[in-house]
Amino acid sequence: MLRPFLPGAKPHPAIAPFFQPIVDLRQGTIFGHEALIRSGAGIALPGPEAMLAQAAAESRLTGFELHCVEAVLAEWGRLSEPGRLFVNMSADTLIEATDASGGTSWLETMLARHGVAVRDLVVELTEQRAAGDADALHDAVKALHAMGARIALDDFGEGHSNLRRWKELQPDFVKIDKLLTQGIADCPQGVAMVRAIAGLGAAMGSELIAEGVENTKDLRVLRDLGIAHGQGFLFGPAAPQLLLALPEPAAAAIRDGRIAVMPHESQASQPNVLRSLPVIQAPALSPQTPVDEVSAIFLKHPQLHALAVVDDAKPVALINRQSFMNDYARLYFREVHGRRPCLAYGSSTPLVVERKENVESLLGILMSEDQRYLNEGFIVTEKKRYAGLGTGDQLVRAVTEARIEAARHANPLTSLPGNIPINIHIERLLGSGAEFAACYADLNSFKVFNDHYGYWRGDEMILLLSRLAVRHADAHRDFVGHIGGDDFLMLFQSPDWHQRCARLIEAFNAQAPGLYDEADRQAGGIEGEDRHGVVRFTPFATLAIGAVRIPPGMFRHAEDVAGEAAIAKHDAKQAASGLTVRQARPRA
Repeated sequence: MLRPFLPGAKPHPAIAPFFQPIVDLRQGTIFGHEALIRSGAGIALPGPEAMLAQAAAESRLTGFELHCVEAVLAEWGRLSEPGRLFVNMSADTLIEATDASGGTSWLETMLARHGVAVRDLVVELTEQRAAGDADALHDAVKALHAMGARIALDDFGEGHSNLRRWKELQPDFVKIDKLLTQGIADCPQGVAMVRAIAGLGAAMGSELIAEGVENTKDLRVLRDLGIAHGQGFLFGPAAPQLLLALPEPAAAAIRDGRIAVMPHESQASQPNVLRSLPVIQAPALSPQTPVDEVSAIFLKHPQLHALAVVDDAKPVALINRQSFMNDYARLYFREVHGRRPCLAYGSSTPLVVERKENVESLLGILMSEDQRYLNEGFIVTEKKRYAGLGTGDQLVRAVTEARIEAARHANPLTSLPGNIPINIHIERLLGSGAEFAACYADLNSFKVFNDHYGYWRGDEMILLLSRLAVRHADAHRDFVGHIGGDDFLMLFQSPDWHQRCARLIEAFNAQAPGLYDEADRQAGGIEGEDRHGVVRFTPFATLAIGAVRIPPGMFRHAEDVAGEAAIAKHDAKQAASGLTVRQARPRA
């Protein structure tokens, strides 16, 4: 058991304050230290979690936390170093520490006793438990700010650290839990989530601290997302002494002016087609609606191509206008069938499309063998309830447009970033002021190969180029984008970009002949029409790369960079080596 103690008593000798650095990711300097309690000789419990659990079991958690806070303040005052001191407190402990009903609060007394400047104190609101009294917690935070100290919301994304608490407490700092930050350099979803949190931080006026920073790849991504501060083993573990200077690998990564390559979503999220598709509002028929009434509705609404039969808001059949009216015009049809229920005169297996369907599922419908809907249309539902009608040509057009838009984000063949991510990355490069090389890659004689063997074999060649381009780039320094067809744009920040391009050309030219038939490999090429329609012998496809160095400040827009690279590519296709470097020229 823990020995009895009173707040303000001499700290237990087995309670040892340790300090972990918090780093300014903009300046590359030590911003402050988080104080952490470690157990030592003379206590059986192995770590802080066990000590907190034991204190809670003995109903002494608040008193134990205050005891730890005083131990931290005493050691910080003894060290007497500059920087912020981050001290952990639960909500109930903060309420107790700032209670000034007796005059001066406990926290103010301890700060004065140990010579710690109140302006250097940041209280981290920890998440062992939620506050028992939300109003008292709000008053405690106000009292803390009135003293001149600051507050941080700990482990955002875990426990009780939620948007409501952020909004209510308006903390000065918010610490992003390591669950969201670790591995972010390889996680598109993590980037999206942290980018959203960064937007919240800007809106709420809170500075963000990324926890769990353990490698320079994640550090660069977090820095480029605009996260102000970082904490983790990359900067240093918790230790009895303060860290006064950053380890060189971390300092070098922060100083490095090159931008991080954000991880790309290999399969771009597909837009919801039917949310933007104009659904035809058409009256619904009941299964018992007479045939004569169906005819009257068609005559009243000449624009309708069909009518849905709906039973309890759920579609059960679709009556196509053309086939119905052809039957209705037959001799004696209306006399025999006019008063009969309409259900028997519609398709009992209509195509029903839910409005939440995405592009991929609708594409499967388009490619199915049953193509009746192109003529008779389909029924649209929302949450399985009738919402309206659609036509086959509307669906084809909507899916086509959605696929084109998706391809602008990620090429459907290679899954590499498309035109929109390419332009975004160029804009980031231009905005960073870093020098980079824009390299436009294109295949010589690809059209002849594609025409001769067919597009399936052509796709294999494009995929070969895609794999080799990615392999010869630094995933965290160089960006590989697929413009379309056999056109790729590589944006290099690696200093050895020229050698990388040369090795890429060599690798592709060595492997491309393996895609030809054996007889054509023996012949060294194929007979086929060139781009001018002339039949001639064409040697193996080869790779051409046109490169242009982009110095800082020369261009402002992504299209200017892409235009310069396209000119360089044209020159490269005429060069024997397949690689040319163009001097960038300012655009008029």
